[in-house]
Amino acid sequence: MVALNYQGIQDIFDAVNNQRWAGAGGFQIAKVGRRDFMKITGLVGGGLMLSFTLPRASAKSGPLQPNGYVRIDETGILIYAKNPEIGQGVKTSLPMMVAEELDAAWDDVQVVQAPVDQATYGAQFAGGSMSTPMNWLPLRKAGATARAMLVGAAAQRLEVPVDALFTRDSHVVHKDTGRKLAYTDLAAAAAAMPVPEADSVALKEPRYFRLLGKRITGVDNDAIVRGEPLFGIDQTLPGMKIATYQKCHAIGGKVKSANLDEIKQMPGVHDAFVLAGNGNAMELLPGVAIVADNTWATIRAKRALRVEWDESEAATDSWSGASASAERLRGESGQRVVDQGDVDAAFNAAAKRIDSSYTYNFVTHAQLEPMNCTAHYQDGAIEMWSPTQTPGFAIANVANVLGIDPAKVTVHQVRCGGGFGRRLYNDFMCEAAAIAQRAGVPVKLQWTREDDMCCDLFRAGGFHQLAGAVDGDGKVSAWRDHFVTFTNDGKRPVSGLSARVFPAELLANVRFEQTQLDWSTRCAAWRAPGSNVFGFVVQSFLHELAQAAERDHLEVLLEVLGEPRWLTQGNPQALHTGRAAGVVKLAAEKAGWGKEMPAGRALGLAFYFSHGGHIAEVADVSVDANKKVKVHKVTVAADVGPIVNLSGAENQIEGAVVDGLSTMLGLAVTFENGRAQQTNFDKYPMLRMPATPEVDVHFVASDYPPTGLGEPALPPLAPAVCNAIAAATGARIRTLPISEEGYTV
Repeated sequence: MVALNYQGIQDIFDAVNNQRWAGAGGFQIAKVGRRDFMKITGLVGGGLMLSFTLPRASAKSGPLQPNGYVRIDETGILIYAKNPEIGQGVKTSLPMMVAEELDAAWDDVQVVQAPVDQATYGAQFAGGSMSTPMNWLPLRKAGATARAMLVGAAAQRLEVPVDALFTRDSHVVHKDTGRKLAYTDLAAAAAAMPVPEADSVALKEPRYFRLLGKRITGVDNDAIVRGEPLFGIDQTLPGMKIATYQKCHAIGGKVKSANLDEIKQMPGVHDAFVLAGNGNAMELLPGVAIVADNTWATIRAKRALRVEWDESEAATDSWSGASASAERLRGESGQRVVDQGDVDAAFNAAAKRIDSSYTYNFVTHAQLEPMNCTAHYQDGAIEMWSPTQTPGFAIANVANVLGIDPAKVTVHQVRCGGGFGRRLYNDFMCEAAAIAQRAGVPVKLQWTREDDMCCDLFRAGGFHQLAGAVDGDGKVSAWRDHFVTFTNDGKRPVSGLSARVFPAELLANVRFEQTQLDWSTRCAAWRAPGSNVFGFVVQSFLHELAQAAERDHLEVLLEVLGEPRWLTQGNPQALHTGRAAGVVKLAAEKAGWGKEMPAGRALGLAFYFSHGGHIAEVADVSVDANKKVKVHKVTVAADVGPIVNLSGAENQIEGAVVDGLSTMLGLAVTFENGRAQQTNFDKYPMLRMPATPEVDVHFVASDYPPTGLGEPALPPLAPAVCNAIAAATGARIRTLPISEEGYTV
């Protein structure tokens, strides 16, 4: 199997340049040079490429459409949302960037989901908290370009200089007389104006923002409440059938035989057949397809399906076996991936040494909407309606499976019922395409919850053997981590340590070692990849060292961060120790760090830098004599640059806190004989509403370039809660989920 890692901008560059995500079986996508990719995504210079410009209609009747994002005519203002909406709010926040520079009144704007058209929009995907930083300048320039053309048209009509005009609330206003011209009235004339170079248009200073930074409700909220068919699972087509696809739950298994004749005779069944797969585990695995008139007929037929699997090449993964191997390996040496300073000398000179073992289990994505895709294959082409995070990559995947030209694959973006990384991978679309091609009718492939959990791409578990040294002054003087992880391809770890993992860039003496265990079950990105587990390990262990030194955790954390500086000079998406210290101090202040707490109750602190975001969290936690945990409140301080939509930003942090808490409390997937043992929510207990804590969010006013917020607030949650439990009880938790150590909620 192949390792599919999704750890930010660098991995996407590598994916594009290597024509794959990782390993031989990943995405097959067109090769683009690093510089060209940066231009396309707006990361170099922030310019809106002229190739993104859509053709204008004539000045007599055509709308103003200077680029792919804005369309204005006499009926109103349309702004196109380019990226998939998976619950992170970009269908609202990205158009807000355009509207701010356009100076359009938000009530005048109609937001439309953009078509999948990477020639016009560049990269269209949702992942890595990258939508905001990648589009911050390009989308603002798109709005400013349209605004400049409207002002030019108004200047001609009023016969005044451009600098005699200003814009406000979808109007161009003459400064001296107050005369207003509506954008809708100017659109046709503006369409005849030359399109200015993107770098020539002036952008607002943030202090003049009138829309960005405010609380704006999601553009789909009313439609969602009314139950309108926005999501993939809602899609219907005339004559559509419902399909299901049964795969071997031990990946690598192939169909030996199945009771297809019996299934075809069942009421409502249109067809049943075997698909051999295409040899790419990330596209089409072998399985049995059932196509029926409705969902119930499909599910009933699937329950009656009997498949004999050839498992001679199937996975035999075992969590208990991996745990035993890790226990043997943790005390040994691994491959050194970081070795700086003189670690051995620092340990020899240490006043105190702490050794600890940390473990975390596999988890599944558990997005609310199971995987689904509607597909219609006819005349050698296919049209698809899919809740995918990577619609552009999906085109290449589907074309490869069907053996057709990518130009004959049309993908429509629909709203996703959660993603968290699972919908980065388009295997479900490939299945739908192959079934539609064979069935000869439009189909909607619908996975069940069991399909989702048995055939997921899991966040990998891991094992860390840590050693830390504290010198005579109580300072952390050395750090060693032997990480036992997994590999799908025998080469690259599914999750790996690097010189950027905390605290490698902050301490003089650091050694990271790594040992890889072979693992066949597919592993891939899960919310805040890498950081989601490393945060728990390193921030918990830092608290252990602070306790060993008999010092305040806040003091030790600030000391490790040191003087304000960029850790990677010139990279605004790198960790800045001053920004880190700022959020740590703010979270501590707002939470009342140092105040006296009742017996069995304490505050726990953690900081982590993830996906460009500096986030600190303080958890207020109580634990009773029966190990029942209550998280009363989580105080969050965030420095993520300018806030686009305050409502959406708060929502993302609150959601990350709840998701992180749910995962750390009781979620784990174990494997035996290559099969996930937890196949539905009865064995995978998601957090219930009564256990949800109060979440108090504070943003640092920052002029640094913005980052996304879908991921950075999750990694600090688990260590903050575990550190609070340690402070309240004296018992250190070193396993996730904490239910493994007997804790309940």
